[in-house]
Amino acid sequence: MLVSDFDYQLPSELIAQQPMEPRDHSRLLLLDRNRKVYSDRMFLEMPALLSPGDLLVFNDTKVIPARLFAMKDGGSSRIEVFLLKQLSGSAWECLVRPGKRVKPGVKLHFEQGVTGAVLETTPAGGRVIEFSKDIDFREWLGQVGQTPLPPYITASLANPDRYQTVYAKFEGSVAAPTAGLHFTQGLFGELAKRGIEIGFLTLHVGLGTFRPVQTERIEAHVMHSEFFTISDSLIERIEATKKAGKKVIAVGTTVVRVLESQTDDNGKLRAGSGETNIFIYPGYQFKVVDGLITNFHLPKSTLLMLVSAFAGREFVLESYAHAVTEGYRFFSFGDAMMIL
Repeated sequence: MLVSDFDYQLPSELIAQQPMEPRDHSRLLLLDRNRKVYSDRMFLEMPALLSPGDLLVFNDTKVIPARLFAMKDGGSSRIEVFLLKQLSGSAWECLVRPGKRVKPGVKLHFEQGVTGAVLETTPAGGRVIEFSKDIDFREWLGQVGQTPLPPYITASLANPDRYQTVYAKFEGSVAAPTAGLHFTQGLFGELAKRGIEIGFLTLHVGLGTFRPVQTERIEAHVMHSEFFTISDSLIERIEATKKAGKKVIAVGTTVVRVLESQTDDNGKLRAGSGETNIFIYPGYQFKVVDGLITNFHLPKSTLLMLVSAFAGREFVLESYAHAVTEGYRFFSFGDAMMIL
């Protein structure tokens, strides 16, 4: 299967530059993956489209201010450093730009006198940087770091909290699980009134989610691993939902990746923490997820491939073409689709 099989044309004016206000006033494209039909809705209608006893599973990760700037010894121009994942102690895997000027052995100087030693180059082309050990790193990062908005968002964000879900809890992501940005406390109240269950797991979004596919054949692409945690209590609730004949609906592709990577071939879920590099593309047989709420994804992306695996490539691309024609807003701050 070729990367070009997942391409589509998107006018640049449909790339959302600002979040919807209020959050839950986004549009919602509802897809029936069995009947291959879709309909235009509003996100506020979502609770009414589900059944009492259905379970929505959310990713409660929290975005860190992962974008930093530094100067190197003897340098005169800024180096952009984008934190990806904490490895151990004060060492982080990072993306750096321009990368060719930041080789192992280089010393970087950040704000407030903090330094970083470049230890090595990663297989993905990033850098391992060890930061000063005599600081409270999280406190310092909160003071000098910037919200790491995707490169296709060129407008400034007045309120950084709009790139967090209202239920964000555990710090560690460098990008938001954007399907969750549509939810409000009021919408959670409507879900409760309708008898729709909610549960949470954690996956810290990193390079694995947004790294471009650089191979012609998608089967040759290797995903970057990301840290996750899933509890025994959530697994018990998922099993009870399944036993009752109700749907388990993933809020976002990150939730899909955790649930599917922690389910064995017999459909048995396992609790625990670890790393997942699962790559889901057409041909994959889903073992636990019955429904998916997700945003519209970039052409040729692994996220579009995952959605295509769930609902069918031709049907998904047909629905995307409809969304373009109808002027839906795309990507992180855009509208949503729900696939049942």
